Amino acid sequence: MQITKVDVTPVELQLKKPVKMACVPEILQVTAVFVRFETSLGQSAWGCTVAHPCLTGEDPEDLIRVCQDCASKVPDLHPLNIEYSLAELTSLTENTPSALCAFDLAYHDLMGLVSGLPLYRLLGGYRNRIQTSATIPIAPVNESVERAQAWAKLGFRILKIKGGMDAEEDVHRVRAIYQALPKFILRLDPDGGYTVKEALAVARALEHELEMLEQPTPADDIEGLKQVTQFSPVPILADQSVGRPDSALGLAAQRVVDGLSVKLAVCGGIKQAQQIDTIARVARLTTMVSCVIEPALLIAAGLGLALSSPNVQYGDLDGYLELVNDPSNAGFQLKDGWLIASEVPGIGCGVDLAA
Repeated sequence: MQITKVDVTPVELQLKKPVKMACVPEILQVTAVFVRFETSLGQSAWGCTVAHPCLTGEDPEDLIRVCQDCASKVPDLHPLNIEYSLAELTSLTENTPSALCAFDLAYHDLMGLVSGLPLYRLLGGYRNRIQTSATIPIAPVNESVERAQAWAKLGFRILKIKGGMDAEEDVHRVRAIYQALPKFILRLDPDGGYTVKEALAVARALEHELEMLEQPTPADDIEGLKQVTQFSPVPILADQSVGRPDSALGLAAQRVVDGLSVKLAVCGGIKQAQQIDTIARVARLTTMVSCVIEPALLIAAGLGLALSSPNVQYGDLDGYLELVNDPSNAGFQLKDGWLIASEVPGIGCGVDLAA
């Protein structure tokens, strides 16, 4: 068997509503790139990724160009030697790890098809379901409560509240949501928008309302992040500070945070994410498998990773729910806030680019 053809198809994904986050303009759409491997045995394996300057730090035009460069190289590589094949593509994707992610997913999808195993079993098979949070973007207090209640009606019981523009307002928003939904698990993600002083004030004010605080200070302020972790009464997770395995190793070695957030499109795919999770596990840090705004196919791959490792304590895989024109069809189930794996071989999602 060999890969005989590789298709690269960019798609502009529209959001149901603009998304507001700290330190970035409103997000109205994201660029996704779908990659399809066709084999000499007639199999089709799929991967995908996304690029957005505010989400992955990458330019969509660069992503598409690099994916096309990788596509021209893939037919010369062994389809089942994943480590070697991805190593060969790494030199092309050094500045665009999201491109490596698309091909990493396609290779894993193909391996699942060949072996007859769903992705989560292929990667380790620790469990078959995990609870995910639903995201509340930055909005006035009343609107934040309304959005929280809307997610509650859909069965979610974990909410991740975006913040970082106004620390005092974030405290009011979290408290208002907690009062409306006192039995819910709440997480706060300021996206690096706080100073150390603000982060500690928020953590202390919300000690009894928050499960954890994600990336409270800027991504490059490692010392500040360490100070917050040292004195915070709630667990602190790194997100934008993580990036790739080398940065994860630095955070773990210095005991900067209590946990690491992993996003496939940001770090470069499943193989890179597994390395980050292993670093966290050895360092006795928790792992959260998270996402950006992304298609269901990419969410399914993140779910496969989350279900494969006992170290993954947090699931944050709701990034496909606000998309209008996602060409990928979720193979997994979403039931009362739980994501349940498909038993279909590979990543298990269909893709219809003709729609």
